[in-house]
Amino acid sequence: MGEMQVPANAYYGAQTQRAVENFPISDRAIPDEVIRALGEIKAAAATVNHRQGVLDDDRYSAIARAAREVADGALTSHFPVDVFQTGSGTSSNMNANEVIANRAIEMLGGTIGSKDPVHPNDHVNAGQSSNDVFPTAVHLAAYHSASNGLLPALRRLRTALARKADEFSAVVKPGRTHLMDATPVTLGQEFSGYSRQIELGADRIAAALERVAELPLGGTAVGTGLNAPPDQAEAIIAELRRQTGLDELREAGNHFEAQGARDALVELSGACKVVAVSLTKIANDLRWLGSGPRTGIGELQLPEIQPGSSIMPGKVNPVVPESVTQVGAQVIGNDVAVTIGGMSGNFELNVYIPLIARNVLESLRLLTTTCHNFVDKCIAGITADAQRARELVEKDLAIVTALVPAIGYDMSATLAKRAMSEDRPLREVVAEAGVLSDAELDRQLDIKRMTEGGVLGE
Repeated sequence: MGEMQVPANAYYGAQTQRAVENFPISDRAIPDEVIRALGEIKAAAATVNHRQGVLDDDRYSAIARAAREVADGALTSHFPVDVFQTGSGTSSNMNANEVIANRAIEMLGGTIGSKDPVHPNDHVNAGQSSNDVFPTAVHLAAYHSASNGLLPALRRLRTALARKADEFSAVVKPGRTHLMDATPVTLGQEFSGYSRQIELGADRIAAALERVAELPLGGTAVGTGLNAPPDQAEAIIAELRRQTGLDELREAGNHFEAQGARDALVELSGACKVVAVSLTKIANDLRWLGSGPRTGIGELQLPEIQPGSSIMPGKVNPVVPESVTQVGAQVIGNDVAVTIGGMSGNFELNVYIPLIARNVLESLRLLTTTCHNFVDKCIAGITADAQRARELVEKDLAIVTALVPAIGYDMSATLAKRAMSEDRPLREVVAEAGVLSDAELDRQLDIKRMTEGGVLGE
């Protein structure tokens, strides 16, 4: 395709430079996690190729060392190709091949760019194809990010919410459905629901990782494994398990599925979306419960971490929950792009892999950092205003529900409406009506027992 001018200090070569010029799209390179995963794959492949006699000692040693430098992040600046590139990730796979080859050549005393004694295709890419290597790198990066990043963050958040559930177990407050007063709950019960949401979110991420752990490596161009020894992929993946400590990694059960579709990453993105939905629900509840301080609900007091207004002195806003909801919106948007990418492959190859990689890995990063920040800057410092909660629950006309077994639905509704229209406490109106003795009324309107279920007064 003609000559290309490559920067003299670059380890990459003509194919990478051509891609740089062809895709001046976003000024965003592929995620660092994918670059490091490419290095890990190339190092593992070099080890197996040496063992199988494809690489001699010198080439193997140099390629493996150069690939480890990529995996360690030392050569990330030499990966300039835009993330919005060829849909198979071929440009980035060749970027890795060229960087590793030229760095290996340098180690062996050769001339960078000469392809001698190390060739990017014949040696670094031996037995491989972009079509199986690049999606393998994305799976490897996503698995690592989720298992070592997001899952521990979710478990930490779940634990923090569970602690608050215990702390607030005796704080009785109005329940609310449709944003309207409902029968009482404890603040601890509300927080136990939040804790369970996050626990289930972690379960969903872990379940998706079972499929992400299946690696496409070994299918080469179209899933048939042409130009790769039959046992090469299994050996490389075994080496990856050894290098990364990720014992769950395994070869795909069907290479045509593994290269024609990216369903496992779509599933992981969907699980991230569910976590984002849960976080948004929790954060919005905290904003409502902490609203005020004088004219809102005010049952919670959120940590005051910064001034809230440039014009209103003393105002403090729920800034951390607000950041959580913004991340939730971004992750949901990312999932839409991943969904479109996942359904848009054709025949033997999905050609939206860089887009999917960018969005899945960003979602994992955002959710991980958000969970930790939510714990540190908000959840850990939340306190309850038990007096405010008690005052509100005493005004809650929905407590009349507890009277229904004793006096019936219609009489209960009549008395509740009277209390509402006359702006009087329900207990006072019921006592005045004489439908229950004082002792029975106390039993039926036991606020704490209402949170425990069952029929009161029995």
